[in-house]
Order: sequence, then structure tokens, then C-alpha cells
Amino acid sequence: MKSAVETLSPTRVKLSVEVTSAELQPRMDAAYKTIAQQVNIPGFRRGKVPNRIIDQRFGRGAVVQEAVNDAMGEYYAQALAEHNVKPLGQPEVNMTELPMEDGKELKFEAEVDVVPEFDLPDFSTITVEVDPVAVDEADVQTRLDNLRARFGTLVGVERAAQDGDFSSVDISATIDGEEIDTAEGISYEIGSGTMLPGMDEALIGHTAGETVTFTAPLAGGDKAGQDAEVTLVLQSVKERQLPEVDDDFAQLASEFDTMDELMEDLRTQSEQGAKFEQGVQARDKVLDQMLEQVEIPVPDSIVEAEVHSHLENEGRLEDDVHRAEVTESTTKAVRTQLLLDALVERDEIEVGQNELVEYLIMSAQQMGMNPNEFAQQLDNQNQVPGMVAEVGRRKALAAVLESVTVKDTEGNVIDLNEIETGQGDEDEDDSSSADSVDSIDSVDSVDSVDSVDSVDSVDSVDSVDSVDSVDVEADEAADEAPTKA
Repeated sequence: MKSAVETLSPTRVKLSVEVTSAELQPRMDAAYKTIAQQVNIPGFRRGKVPNRIIDQRFGRGAVVQEAVNDAMGEYYAQALAEHNVKPLGQPEVNMTELPMEDGKELKFEAEVDVVPEFDLPDFSTITVEVDPVAVDEADVQTRLDNLRARFGTLVGVERAAQDGDFSSVDISATIDGEEIDTAEGISYEIGSGTMLPGMDEALIGHTAGETVTFTAPLAGGDKAGQDAEVTLVLQSVKERQLPEVDDDFAQLASEFDTMDELMEDLRTQSEQGAKFEQGVQARDKVLDQMLEQVEIPVPDSIVEAEVHSHLENEGRLEDDVHRAEVTESTTKAVRTQLLLDALVERDEIEVGQNELVEYLIMSAQQMGMNPNEFAQQLDNQNQVPGMVAEVGRRKALAAVLESVTVKDTEGNVIDLNEIETGQGDEDEDDSSSADSVDSIDSVDSVDSVDSVDSVDSVDSVDSVDSVDSVDVEADEAADEAPTKA
């Protein structure tokens, strides 16, 4: 097999492949056997049909189609490897010559987007400035309020419903007198805005036993988006009574004996939260500087495909303003992934089994799934290589974050390793310290880089489209080449 590569742009190449008749012959022989096993021809046993009979009955094109589809992936993969091409996405294959007669060669061209080449500078010289850490008393109060709410009790009231009350309602929806949906005993926190638009306003000011109606667009089902007349029967109204802020509450809600101790712990939690936000700010600013220092060509087709898919899912294909916003964020996401993948390759970063398992467990928890079921689903969908690549990117970004200089606006140097651990013990194990920036370096939170196909997921030898258009009769095929697949 002979192959050549032509660079069409910094992000796209064209591979030209030529396969001699002798090289393709084993595939042709196998194709004849496959077809012979699949057809019934009077006078011949299944699998024993001569090649010439197959050509007469089904045409040489059917055999060529079977042989080429079977071989194409392998030839494409060989050409990629020979020229060290790293593809992004599926190739566009053009069959330029088909072996419709004995002794003829197979020739095809494949255009594909590729990982661009670019130089990586020394990122350790980066310095970023972040906001200083300060305990926010409003945040401390919010944490206390949330803790009290967890231990609050719901008590029925005789008054009219107010914002923040908890209600039990029967609900029904009709359109032009036709009942669309109905439900009884629905628990709803008034003011949460988690159900139908206008429901909060409809309930406020009414007492248990009253019936109210309002109009709202339906959120789901066949009639989604259509206005319906909604009827609510307010069965009960309850308010949440919060426990007193005293030592008894501290002992009930925590491991502390006094409220002073509990408040001090809440302030510590608030400080750690502020430090985490500081770390996220540092990560984002470091990543922005990294992207500014590197010129990374981006494949337009990859961005366009991602943007189209995003807008289609949102039903906003005609929203040009939103399209521009999504295009900008997607372009940054692609550049980010390409940059981190280049770091992984340059620094020869490897992903250990424990690191992958830890990331899978964390991802499963975020999605509310059982880790074993999540891992099985990834394996069934062949997404494990993508997860391995994602962990590698996290490690690459973590290594950069450990090498840069981060200061707050007051001139204090920030040690990102302290953000997760909450301490700066000098005798802390080095391996623990090396992982401590993982809580802020996740590329999951950087402009959805997961949406871009990784190199590992697109260079499969099975990724070439089948040559369905080769199915032509033998007497026509000789005049048809070149033919597009």
C-alpha cells in the first residue's frame, strides 16, 4: 500500500491511498466467500457458488463493495500511522478508482480534521492576581440559616399562605375544557418557582380549602408550551418553625457543645469556601493566560458541529446572537482541550488505575448514579478512553497550577495546595500535596471541553463510512470510476 499526505490547512489534511490488486486480492476472495454463504442459487450448495456465477448474478460491484468496506478501515489506519496524523472527527472519503476488473487498483482520498501543531512555552513564568480571602458574615449567617432549616419543623397555620410557606395542593390542567393532567397531594414550597409560572402568585393570600385558577404554559407532555387553565385546591398551609439559636441547638445540629464553637466552625467553613473560590479564580486566570500565550488553530468544522448540536438541543438554531455566544465559548473549549492534550503528550503524563477509578466515582456521584453502573455504561458506550484523557488533562493543568505564582491583591503569595487540605503542614506527604489542587483544576468546569471528540475516540479503524455506492452492475461499473463513497 502506498500513501501520501497533503496539508490543506493547519487543521486539515488529505490522505491519498493506493492499494495494489495483489494486496486487495485476499479481501476480494473473502468477499466472494461471504456472498456465497449468503445467497441461494439453484444448482449450487450454499457457500459453493463459483465466483463467475456471483459476478453474473450480482455484479462485480457487490463483491468490490464487500471487500472495500471490509478493508477500508485498516488501510485508513495504516495511512494515519505512516504519516503520524492525529485525526479529529470522521474523514470524508472519496473513492477515486475501484478494482472493477482484475488487475485494477483501489485508490481513495480521505480528508479529515487533525490536531494542529503548535509550540508550548514555559508556563511557570505566569503570575496571576486574585481577590484576598475574607470571611463574609452574610455567608456565615446563610450557613447558619440553612442548618436551622434542616432541623426545622413544619407546623400548620390558619392564616393565608405567604412566600416561604409549604403547601399541599391538588392540581389539574385543562385546555379548551379537556383535562390534560391532574395530581393530588402535591407538596410545594411557595416562592420556590419550581413548578408552573404564576403558581406562586396564585397561592399567596389564600387559605386552606380555597380553590384558585390561573393560566400557565404547560412544561411537558404532548401539549408542552400551550397555555392551560390550571386549577389549584389548597389543602393545607404550613410554615417552617426554626429552632432557637442556643447551646441546645449546637448540640443537636453538630458535634459542638456551645453555639460559640458552632459559629467558629461555620466561619472556618466560610473561609475555606472563600479559599476555594479564590483557587477557582486563580485557575481560570492561569488558563486564560496559557491560551493567550499559544496560537492554536481550531478546526472550523468541529466548532460548527458542536454549535449546531448545542443550538438544536435548545431549539434556538435561528438565534444568531446566541449562536455567536456559543461559537465563542465552544472555540475556547476546543482550544483548551487541544492545549491540555498537548501538555499531556509533552510531559508524558500517565493516568493510573486508582486515578481513573477516583474520577469515575466522583463523576458518578455528580450524576447521582451507582459507580459500578456508571462504569459499565461508559464501557458499553466506549467512553472509557475519553475519561482517561480527561483525567490526563486534569493532571496536566494541576502541574501548571503548582508551577505558577498566585498572589492576592494585597501581595500575599497563595499556596493552592492549602485550598483543599485547609492546612500548610510542612511534613505533609508529597503525594498528597501533589493531588491537592485537583479540587480546583477540573476541566469539567472550563467551558464544556467534554463536548469535543478526543483523538482517541476518532481514529478507530471502524470510523470510515461504508462504500455503499459501489453497489453497481459489472457491465456499468467500468465506466463509473472515479466514484464517491
